[in-house]
Formats: sequence, C-alpha cells, structure tokens
Amino acid sequence: MKRILPVLLFVLFSIPGLAQTYDICVYGGNSAGVMAAVAAKRAGKSVILIEPGKHLGGLTAGGLGATDIGNKFAITGLSRDFYRRIGQHYGKFEQWTFEPHVAENLFKQYLREARIEPLMAYRIINAQKQGNRLVSITVEPASGAKGQNRTIAARQFLDCTYEGDLMAQAGVSFTVGREPNRQYGETWNGVQYLDKHQFPDGVDPYVIPGKPESGLIYGVSATKLAPDGTGDAAVQAYNYRMCLTDDPANRVPITRPEGYDSTRYELLLRQIKASPKVPDVLTWNLMHFVPMPNRKTDINNCGGMSTDMIGANFEYPTASYARREAIIREHEQYTKGFFYFIGHDPRMPKHLRDEMLQWGYPKDEYTDNGHFSHQLYVREARRMVGEYVMTQANCEGKTAVTDGVGMAAYTMDSHNCQRVVVEKDGRMMVKNEGDVQVGGFPPYPVSYRSLVPKRAEVQNLLVPVCLSASHIAYGSIRMEPVFMVLAQSAAVAACQAIDEQRPVQDIDIKKLQARLATDPLLSGQAAEVLIDNDDANRVTRSGAWERTTKGGKYGTSMLVSQSDASARVTFQAANARPGRYKVYLYNPLLQGGGGNPDQVGRQSDKANRVTVLLSDGKTEKKLTVDQQVQNNDWISLGEHALSGPPALTITTAGNTAPVVADAVLFVPIN
Repeated sequence: MKRILPVLLFVLFSIPGLAQTYDICVYGGNSAGVMAAVAAKRAGKSVILIEPGKHLGGLTAGGLGATDIGNKFAITGLSRDFYRRIGQHYGKFEQWTFEPHVAENLFKQYLREARIEPLMAYRIINAQKQGNRLVSITVEPASGAKGQNRTIAARQFLDCTYEGDLMAQAGVSFTVGREPNRQYGETWNGVQYLDKHQFPDGVDPYVIPGKPESGLIYGVSATKLAPDGTGDAAVQAYNYRMCLTDDPANRVPITRPEGYDSTRYELLLRQIKASPKVPDVLTWNLMHFVPMPNRKTDINNCGGMSTDMIGANFEYPTASYARREAIIREHEQYTKGFFYFIGHDPRMPKHLRDEMLQWGYPKDEYTDNGHFSHQLYVREARRMVGEYVMTQANCEGKTAVTDGVGMAAYTMDSHNCQRVVVEKDGRMMVKNEGDVQVGGFPPYPVSYRSLVPKRAEVQNLLVPVCLSASHIAYGSIRMEPVFMVLAQSAAVAACQAIDEQRPVQDIDIKKLQARLATDPLLSGQAAEVLIDNDDANRVTRSGAWERTTKGGKYGTSMLVSQSDASARVTFQAANARPGRYKVYLYNPLLQGGGGNPDQVGRQSDKANRVTVLLSDGKTEKKLTVDQQVQNNDWISLGEHALSGPPALTITTAGNTAPVVADAVLFVPIN
C-alpha cells in the first residue's frame, strides 16, 4: 500500500486540471468550517474551504442570533474571539446577540485575514480512498451554479457540514435517529412523551372533528406512540430561526407565499380554542421572540404548533440533493405560510393578527434570497459512530474523559420528533413527542476520540459537527459556539497529524491540548486569563457568600453577599506573567432579572459602589464598580501595568445592598 499511494498521487497531480492538492481540505463553510479553515491556515498549512451553498456562516449567519450557549465559560479560542468581535461591532467588549448580516460579514473578514478564498456552491459527489486514507474528493457545482467538476486532493480532511456528507462518502459509520435507552444505558434517549412544547388536552386529530373516517388533519402522523425509551429513526424537528423587524423603514410585508394552503394551520386554531384562555400575545405558546439589535428578532419554536415543522424532515439526513432541496422548500413555504396565516386568516383572534402585521422581513437581510434566511436549522442529521461515543453519562459528569478538546454545557435538548394521536380519558387527541430539556450540570469535556472515525475506516478525517454522540448527548453538544471550538481543535489536530506523520487517531493528545490552551488564537500571543468563581485553585473567599446557579452568571454559578459588610473574594492569576493587562469584571444579573442577556438595563437592588482591589503582589489599587448597570456584561476596570501575578479582590465594605462576584478576566496587551 505504501508504494501504491505515491503512484496514485503522482497520476492525479500530473494530469493538468485534474486535481488540486492542499494540506487541509475543509468541507462545509458554516461557522465551524470557517473557524477550522482559519485555524489550519494560522497553523501554517495550505487550506481549501468548500461550501455547498452560496453563503458562509451556516446557522450563525442564518438567523440564530440569540446564541445558545449554556455556559459562556465553556467557549474558548476563535469561537470566543468571534463573540468579542461581534461585541466590537456593537460598541461592547463581547456580545452574543447579533444580526445575520453582521455575522456573515465577520466570517468573510476572518477568511480575508487568513487569505483564504472559499470555493462556493460546490458539493461533494464522491470520495476517493486508498486503503483507510482519503486521497481526494470530487465536487460538482451545486444547483443553479455554473462550473465544472473539480477534484480536490489533501493530506487531511475535515467534514464540518451539518449533514455529514463527506464522512458518508468516505465510508464512515454513522447513525440517524434515536438510540434506545438500553443501548448506552441512558434515560433520556429514544421516545419521550413529555409535556414540553405540547398541545393542551382536547385538540381533535381528525379533519372533521370526532370522525376518524375523515382522516388525520395535516401534520399529524398515523404512527403509534411507542413506549418511552424506544429507539427509532425519527429526527428532531427542523425550522428557520426567523429574523423579522418591526421597523417600518426596514420592513418588507409578509405576503401570501407560493403554494399557501390555510388547512395546514388548522391545528393552530384548535390549539388556541382548546387553551384555557385566548393568548394575549404571540409569544404565548405560538413562537419565542428574542430581540436582536436594530429592532430585529430571532424567533424560535414555542408551544404545541409553532415554527417547527414536526415530522417533515425524516428523509433529509440521507436524502439526495434534489430531495433535500424539496424538503427545504417545504419548510420555507410552511414558515412563510405560518406567519401569513396568523396575520391574515380571519379566524385568528384579531389582536394576534394585528400584532403579527407589525412584523415583516428586514430589507437589509438576505438581500439575495427575498429577505428570507438561506439556512434551514438542521438540528441533527447523521451522527458518526467513531472511536468514542459521547453519551448522557458524559453530559451529567458520571463518565469523564481525559482527552477533551472543547467543552459543552447546554442542556440535553431535543425538539419534538413526532406529532401523533393518543388516547386520554377515552378521547383521541393530538400530542407531540420527543421534546427533552434536561440540564443542571456543569460544563464537561468533549472527547477528541468522538471527532475521529474508527481507525479501520479512515485515518485522515475529522468530523467536529456530525461527531460521534448519542441522540441525547448530541442535543447538548450541538450548539454553534461549541461547533466552532471543536472545529478549531480538529483543524489543529489535523495539522499535528501531518507534522507527526500519524493517523489522526494516534496524535499526541496532551500536545494538542497544550497548544489549544496556551495559544488559543493560534497567533503566538499570550493567552488571556479567565477565572470563574467556582475555580477552587484560584479563588479564595471569606465572610458570608451564597453560591447560586440562578440568574445571569457567566459560568455555572455566581457568589452573592447580602448582609456581611466584611466579605471578600479574591481571584488570583498565579501563573500569569508580568506585563500590561486590560482587566474586566463580569457583572451578572441576579435572579429575577430577565430579557435578552445582551440588552438588560439597570438592576437597582444591587450595590452601586463596590470596592475592588487590584494587586500585583507589590502594589494595590482601589477601584469602584457600579453593579447596578452593565448587567450580564463585562465591566472594564481599565488598563494596568502589573509587575507580578495579578489578583483581584471584590469586597462588600460599605454596602448594604447585594454584592456579586462571578468571573474576572485579565487580557494581556502584547
């Protein structure tokens, strides 16, 4: 085999126009793919980034502006840098809510800085292997695009797509759907008939209420509800994370979409009718609004019937490109019809119609796609079955790995998978099945082995998005910031595999972990020092402090002191080298505060003159912080020259109002 591979490569590369070769080939230009390509280039390798669509950034640039985080402390490297740059755009240090075009422009900026010209609108049609190594892939112009088929050869490949198309072409083992609980000893996998995002009792499932012979109403499946924990091929629902605006100057009216059929939304009327009271506003179990900058939204599914098109995506993960395009169109038509129905159907309550008519598509978003998102929210498709499978036990901390290359922290989350008929109290009614939201655990490491295929299958491929995880564990890991973290780790691992001349399964993990920790931006700059209040090795406290996991904390918890005027908490960056630092203090929102975490106002029940002491072991500076403002945000304490390892102490002296202590950040100025 060692002789065959060089001969094959010589043949490929000696024919003009047949193949282009790179160190790293990244397939998929979503948020993960962009960060993987940038990481590989910063690590000194030649890179090609291939995106099947016309846009970069995937869902992050496709409407999911209300970033699903779980725990900001878990987000590192280029991913954290992305949200810092988003913050700079809006005049803040760091921000996690943003407009779609701002995100896409930022991804383009990353690629320009790295001098990477992405190959856009090309999709994979086959992969060429030599033994258990990928040699090259062939891509074709996507639908509607012009060009010729191209062959791309590389030493290492990364599949960063939401669908896992490259890994499937490479013959990597994968699964689709939900495993039975017994397979991995889980409790939240498989069928889960719960009350989250559920219909009220009494919603009739038949076209003519009470008459089964009339058939099932649109959107209801004839599948019989299986016992909880049963495995199946059902896929959690997809939707569009909708960016709308109520700014008249930037608003395009929501008009009757092509193929509109009002009978598709009959369930919505029945849901309202069966509810204990008529909803006051659209956010009541109809859709979830999160405000974005400049009078825009990120709208997500909420309630029994909403923007999720339950049961319409089962074919999608392994479907042909043509069939996927049809499924995407169906979701787009459903979503446009949903908004149009609410705003125009005379059977809807008038106050809800009037509220819906205040919203429209933003003129300055998705300008080449009718102001509608270009990215369907593919929450889950193929999942690799690799060297290690992440499971519920990992999420809950019952099983820990030592080869972590990123942290996940979101709840174990699955949207509904099925809409079925159930019998309750002698009545047949519509119910959803599959929604799970179970959290309460701290950040946990994601195993490097879950990013690589089984060694017998492919030895030069990493899969940081469709990674190896059970359905319910994937529901915790599958967040855009985490995908960016894992993609950067995978890219650095691929570069290391080249340097070490080893299969990706055999690289030095400790070396990889050390590089990610000491050079998180792959720039050679010193790493910032972020210390959370739960860091027992670097945080000491005295006096009466209450640890609480509620409110707007940065990590898993925050500390609150309400009555002790002599309490102190010290954050000690013992290993930080002397130098100039920008120093920040995170100011969490206490329990009871709500709203957009990036757009919270004053919280008057906290202290407004908190004494903070900044020390370097030789000198000490006294600073004052107002904790009533800049909630859920970093408060800058300025730039300081520190001749020794810095320490920051938060005191309660002189205050009767609550004082909070959460996280401290030292950013070196190189």
